[in-house]
Amino acid sequence: MIPNAVRAENEYLALELLENTQENEVTIKSDDYTQDNVTDGAELLFEITNKVNAANDSQESYEEETFLQKVLKTEISRTDVPSYLLKDVLTHKFKNGGRIEFFGSNRGSISALFNPHNYSTKYDELTTEVGFFGVTKDKAFEYRFSLMPIPQEGKSYVDSMWSDMYVTYNKIPHHKIQVGRARGQVGIEGGSSTYTLPFMHRSQIARNFGNLRTTSVKLLGNYEYADYSLSLGSSGRTLTSGMPGIDFIGLFNIKPFGSSDGKYGKLTIGGGINAGHNDFNYTVGTVYVGYKHKRLWTNFEAAIADGYNGGAALSNKQAGGFAYTIGWKVKPYLQLIARIDQFDPDRTVSGNIKREYTAGINWFIKGQALRFILNYVFCQNDNAPDSQKIILGTQIVL
Repeated sequence: MIPNAVRAENEYLALELLENTQENEVTIKSDDYTQDNVTDGAELLFEITNKVNAANDSQESYEEETFLQKVLKTEISRTDVPSYLLKDVLTHKFKNGGRIEFFGSNRGSISALFNPHNYSTKYDELTTEVGFFGVTKDKAFEYRFSLMPIPQEGKSYVDSMWSDMYVTYNKIPHHKIQVGRARGQVGIEGGSSTYTLPFMHRSQIARNFGNLRTTSVKLLGNYEYADYSLSLGSSGRTLTSGMPGIDFIGLFNIKPFGSSDGKYGKLTIGGGINAGHNDFNYTVGTVYVGYKHKRLWTNFEAAIADGYNGGAALSNKQAGGFAYTIGWKVKPYLQLIARIDQFDPDRTVSGNIKREYTAGINWFIKGQALRFILNYVFCQNDNAPDSQKIILGTQIVL
């Protein structure tokens, strides 16, 4: 795995982690694989809001149970939304309505790198985040504030410590308006929560073109057969970068099977664009096709760029690539996954394509709240020696 990619994962955290209190977590039967249906950030935000509102209305009490009993009893089978292991303990309900939940999370890995002339092992502190999120009494507004307290090597602490700071307005049917610093939906995987990624690291197009945060005003819509995300804001990717230019991010998906009973699975077809100016003009276009049905999950995503402004770097190169992923849930808590991933960092230069072939296993002990990840990556580069990497990762969300 390329070191810059590891750093990119380390720099940016998931947007959508914030809203999911999961007071009454949905537990699915061992033979029910149709619950994992969320595809992108727009859908996820609406899904999480539904769960938060349901939790607000619930009056069920567990005071007769001890803290350890609550944790051991918690059953979380959905893996398409972030889960919180200590949600009951860290949530406060106000007497006049509304609620606030505090959280902490960590994602790390031990990796072993093999190439023709070297072998090395390394522990990577990929993600550590603390913060709070909540909803007002009338459920009109949601809010989130989070920090990444561990300094990142080679980065300004003032810039890298800030994660999410935004407010969302919910009262328009089928829509949300979000204002503040949040994750940008550049591609499906590029805008996905870190805590729902199938692999330890994003695909090359996702970590180069996406995996970013921006200060913006965002409009999100979610209907039975379509959803979309439109964002207009600063092209600066750090809180202190100010307004070096305007940045637009748009993503639109159609869902031909709508909200059916799952008989035909879920098909999502979409695409998007990220265009703006930061020292120079840049444009990134993406396309996506994804399908989920019972135990099967698969998708294809491609992107092409004439300059880009992603989480990994600001570049004026003409780049492009694609990633194909397939997954199979042997059990609700055990998933096998594989991915073919290609990236061309400069389409004007020949012989510089980078390919990564990844196979892995996800063990969801408590959904995404407590998870072990094992990945094997074979890196094939046109202009560099091939290498292999074994990654053992852990994820805990409190």
